[in-house]
Amino acid sequence: MTRFDITILGCGSAMPTTLHNPPSQLVELNEKLFMIDCGEGTQLQMRKYKTRIGKLQALFISHLHGDHIFGLPGLISTLSMLGRTDDLHIYAHREIELLLKPLLIYMGQHMSFKIELHPLNAGKKEVIYENKTFQVSSFPLKHRVNTNGFLFEEKEAPRHIIREMINYYNIPVREIAAIKAGADFITDNGTLIPNHILTRPPSPPRRYAYCSDTAYAPEIIPYIKGVDLLYHEATFAESELSRAAETYHSTARQAAEIAAAASVKKLLIGHFSSRYNELETLLHEARAVFSDTELADEGKIVSL
Repeated sequence: MTRFDITILGCGSAMPTTLHNPPSQLVELNEKLFMIDCGEGTQLQMRKYKTRIGKLQALFISHLHGDHIFGLPGLISTLSMLGRTDDLHIYAHREIELLLKPLLIYMGQHMSFKIELHPLNAGKKEVIYENKTFQVSSFPLKHRVNTNGFLFEEKEAPRHIIREMINYYNIPVREIAAIKAGADFITDNGTLIPNHILTRPPSPPRRYAYCSDTAYAPEIIPYIKGVDLLYHEATFAESELSRAAETYHSTARQAAEIAAAASVKKLLIGHFSSRYNELETLLHEARAVFSDTELADEGKIVSL
């Protein structure tokens, strides 16, 4: 099984603190490295946790508030200084051009690579990245500006061949691909060998959903149903419920209610308000509703 790791680079919110960095995560899936959001100082966090900055494939930006994008200029500059030549693909709302165009004009001929912008659809779920083994979808969240969540999901793998049975029935190599895809096998004398005798089912596809920033929004449940890991913002404790509603953020309890309703396997909460010097209150409130909850923390790696 290939690696499917999520690394937390920052789990704070808009107001800078010395406890947490602004939002950013890395997703390593099938030997490819992706970034979700890019708050100020993200490239320093990549250095600190010895991640492979030069291997970055693409960036997914949930929305255009500063705490999620102010790390982009530094990251782009560093990638250029490192001599990157591959295009950098950025999936974000079209208005990000207001930030990127002046930067690219300023850097001019010193840029060693091109940036390809892929505008997000803020109104519906759609697949935005795909290869043979996995895909990434975006879906709408509920915030003060256009905001999208992201769903990383493996495609279903071929069935596993039982080598002993292949040898026993003298199945030719040319038939293997069809059998892995689910076909039965018919011997020379016309006997049908069912596929389940020749193969084992593959491991279930793994899925990761990222939901930040968002108010409490039950309408996102169909997009994240049953995921292996849900990252959901938990900016406030329940005592700040009115403040959460006013700012279109969620409480830890609300994040847990979404996780429970969506039947996810594990919940990771983050995007913590700067007002909290300790996070046990948030964790306790979430676990009261959804027991398999963990706190995000800089440097934390969750492997699926």
